[in-house]
Amino acid sequence: MALTDMFVRQVKPTKPAGDKHADGGNMYLLVKESGKYWRMDYRYIDKRKTLALGVYPAVSLAQARKRRDDARKLLADGIDPGQAKRDDKQTKAIASAHTFESVARQWLSKVAASRSASTQDKVTAWLEHDVFPFIGSMPISTIKPRDVLAAVQKIEARGAIDSAHRVKQVCGQIFRFGVAIGLVERDVTADLRGALSAVVKSNHAAITEPKQAGALMRAIFDYNGYPAAVAALKLAPLLFVRPGELRTAEWAEIDLDAAEWRIPAIKMKMKVEHLVPLCVQAVAILRGLHPMTGDGKYVFPSLRSKACMSENTINAALRGMGYAKEVMTGHGFRAMARTIMDEVLGERVDLIEHQLAHAVKDVNGRAYNRTAHLPARREMMQRWADYLDKLRIGADVIPLRGVV
Repeated sequence: MALTDMFVRQVKPTKPAGDKHADGGNMYLLVKESGKYWRMDYRYIDKRKTLALGVYPAVSLAQARKRRDDARKLLADGIDPGQAKRDDKQTKAIASAHTFESVARQWLSKVAASRSASTQDKVTAWLEHDVFPFIGSMPISTIKPRDVLAAVQKIEARGAIDSAHRVKQVCGQIFRFGVAIGLVERDVTADLRGALSAVVKSNHAAITEPKQAGALMRAIFDYNGYPAAVAALKLAPLLFVRPGELRTAEWAEIDLDAAEWRIPAIKMKMKVEHLVPLCVQAVAILRGLHPMTGDGKYVFPSLRSKACMSENTINAALRGMGYAKEVMTGHGFRAMARTIMDEVLGERVDLIEHQLAHAVKDVNGRAYNRTAHLPARREMMQRWADYLDKLRIGADVIPLRGVV
């Protein structure tokens, strides 16, 4: 006779070893002094086995019957329900051990060799500050699109729209890594397309008129502060490399005697080694800085640690000099050089583009290597440095064509 809820609730043990009360389908309730246990006897490959279905009252009579029926379906398909239960338990244990944070840490280690230290530090900081506190402890296999969205929306809410999109992309890379190592089925961030506000595209603010550039150069040379920051600020217009390339410069990359700075491919946006000819003025600035920072790794170390200086150092100096972010940025030195060298000095555009580390191809569509036109670029960089000196001193200022 099938069991009833009332019977299950009221039944007491009568034997020291316990009593078995059948319900049907080989399921029974084992009643002992220690508790009431749902069990199911079955045969698999001619062996008698017992499957534990749960403990009453945590598992009700209806729930026990559902588990029994599921087990019988597995048997019908030739699957041992006991082994299936053990496999499921192991899968859940593995899943709980592989949290989003643990997988993210593995991914960070894997990609460390393929990116610059500054990028690695930035991505790690994003994860530690904006992602791990919300989904870091969750098994990566259990995370849903809405979980990731909730984390990145907090970044969006503080107005950092671009960062929110970048963090979402980083999470997507971690999920794809999880797919590759068999911990998750798919990248759930693919479902978040269009869920964040669009990034407003804008150009980096830059001074591109010679007279204003001269005033900027005078302000730079009048600026007082941490020597490494002062040197970086003076080199920014001379070399017009990307801000991240400048602040992460290492003494091992620079040959002052040869007047060359070889930036490794890992630090470059295009992942191609870049050679920067150093003008006389740049060499002098670096030689003056070497006694202060030359015993360390970075040319421009942080004031507070052994790491390189902050990405905000140059911009903070410009703000301190009175230049608002709408007027001039650290990245704006590239636009200043590109515009004035082309439109005022008449330098060859292809040489300028080479020096900006933009993709430049020959007539056959092949990318030039890092040493392309090096003598001509070296001469161009020296002319540019000399011109900036003239602007700073106030001599031979030539306005842009069409500008009064």
